[in-house]
Amino acid sequence: MKITKILFLIAAISLFGSCREKSTPTKEKDIPPQDMAIEQLALQLIEAEKNNRIPRTVKVDGEMHWTNQKFDWTEGFFPGSLWYLYEYTKDEKWKDAAESFQAMFENHKYMTAYHDLGFIFNCSYGKGYELTENSDFAAVMITAADSLSTRFDSTIGCIKSWDVDKGWQAERGWLFPVIIDNLMNLELLFKASELTGNPKYKTIAIAHANATLKNHFREDHSSYHVVDYDPATGDVRSKQTAQGFANESAWARGQAWGLYGYTVCYRYTKDKKYLDQAIKIAQFIADNKPADGIPYWDYNADKIPNEPRDVSAAAITVSALIELDGYTKDSYLPQIDQILNSLGSDIYTSKIGENHNFILKHSVGSIPHGNEIDVPLNYADYYYLEALIRYQDQF
Repeated sequence: MKITKILFLIAAISLFGSCREKSTPTKEKDIPPQDMAIEQLALQLIEAEKNNRIPRTVKVDGEMHWTNQKFDWTEGFFPGSLWYLYEYTKDEKWKDAAESFQAMFENHKYMTAYHDLGFIFNCSYGKGYELTENSDFAAVMITAADSLSTRFDSTIGCIKSWDVDKGWQAERGWLFPVIIDNLMNLELLFKASELTGNPKYKTIAIAHANATLKNHFREDHSSYHVVDYDPATGDVRSKQTAQGFANESAWARGQAWGLYGYTVCYRYTKDKKYLDQAIKIAQFIADNKPADGIPYWDYNADKIPNEPRDVSAAAITVSALIELDGYTKDSYLPQIDQILNSLGSDIYTSKIGENHNFILKHSVGSIPHGNEIDVPLNYADYYYLEALIRYQDQF
């Protein structure tokens, strides 16, 4: 039996520590592995409750960077992580905290100027509904799905990612930009159709998935980050990047979004073309990953191996691979074990009380924008927790 499998079976879930070469408590901390991340996130929760803010990352000066209270695409991940701790421990304090923190941004369900509503509300209220079947949570999800649906253009067949009338997006000459990340918003739409019995949300999700499948991918099955469309004709105007190294490069987190997104599309539709695409993306990642399985921020960055890694891309990838493994005959377990063992090592896992109590280190937000470089990120922790719970359930 694989070392990682032993650890997960003995420790119940290795998310609360590192996937080490032995299952006994480490001499350094002298506590069971599953206690490590519980203690870490308990400390982060204290800091978050004291400030009444949602942790996002750590700033250059070492201080906590909280989410923007007006709107922040990452605001759903911290309460989502708390929901995962509630799922694992059944301790009501995590449930209460998750409800409290997601309530901070509930009114954002009405915001039609952003595509990130799927990220925000599926990872918080969606996870909460899964565990509690609270009808109030379902109502929030449906309202958010309605708001997200207003960004869909039937001529193009996509949900618009960014408005282009202000900010740095206005400087790029785009008319209707669609980013690969947007696949991650589709799960909220699939769930909204299940909750309401109305197929309109699923219809939008499928249209977006199909247009992205047609236009975002290269022959090697890597994806462009941004595809800009002509709203009048639906034609592709350009294929570019916003957060990757170059227009023709493979931005690591973008590849992870694609893998995860098409795996989810297959889950809800059982359409084989989505499964096939997920398999192809997984193969691209396997063929291009570093030896430890943790990608550089862009697979084509020009100074590899002297480039930052992106742990968030690895966490998203491994969570998606675990689900994909359940749909395929070819086992992804060796790759899954490799990534999880790397993430659980001292290289990528924080010590208790350090790193503002984020679990993982060494993620990247956007190097071209000079933002969040080699820092912890709340969504890296979220997908790591998800991956480890999925691992426990599946293997």
